[in-house]
Amino acid sequence: MNMATLHNTAAKGDFAKTVLMPGDPLRAKFIADTYLKNAVLVNNVRGIQGYTGEFQGKKVSVMASGMGIPSIGIYSYELFNMYDVDNIIRVGSAGLVDPQLKIRSVVAAMSAYSNSAYGAQFGYRGNLGACASWKLLKAADEAARRLGVPMYIGPTCSSDTFYDDNSQLEVLQKMHVLCMEMEAYGLYLNAARAGKNALSLLTISDNPYTGESCTPQEVRETFTQMMEIALEIA
Repeated sequence: MNMATLHNTAAKGDFAKTVLMPGDPLRAKFIADTYLKNAVLVNNVRGIQGYTGEFQGKKVSVMASGMGIPSIGIYSYELFNMYDVDNIIRVGSAGLVDPQLKIRSVVAAMSAYSNSAYGAQFGYRGNLGACASWKLLKAADEAARRLGVPMYIGPTCSSDTFYDDNSQLEVLQKMHVLCMEMEAYGLYLNAARAGKNALSLLTISDNPYTGESCTPQEVRETFTQMMEIALEIA
């Protein structure tokens, strides 16, 4: 029987226990086409494609999140709480903050700072710290070493604004933030509330200091190192 949700027409059991979650629906399709055997489209509401298939004998799903905390907040909530998903691994792009990073550097987000009010809904009278699952973070570190992929581990910042008149790059740099993106904070808080596991693996797509950036196609189809780390630990 299909689940009662406005955003997902998959039936219960259609998703694996681990879901890779890129922002871009076309990146979800790329991962399914490139890495998964016998991949089946299980959701396409609003073009947010979700697939389930096999990777090295394991059942694995991949589904897009769209852009921003409100969007990943909806999809990750439903996967955790309505579809019995245990692990969501975001595989996304980010802009560098720490100048030691370069275009295509791979980052594992240990924690997420944010200017979002998303955490206010959980009732804590203070600022919630959004952290990755230690289980997934440790596994990703070990997988990156096995695969020979240099991976930076540290905080990211999930911003509600892409075009921002009040840039915080200098402040974030002083706090040793590695990069900026738009989803990890909401994903990590949803995982914490549900008692589930989440990790954001990110690839640097642009450098705000130099203006260097990857094309949308490069972001979609060439950021394979983080995808392979995620699949290793799925």
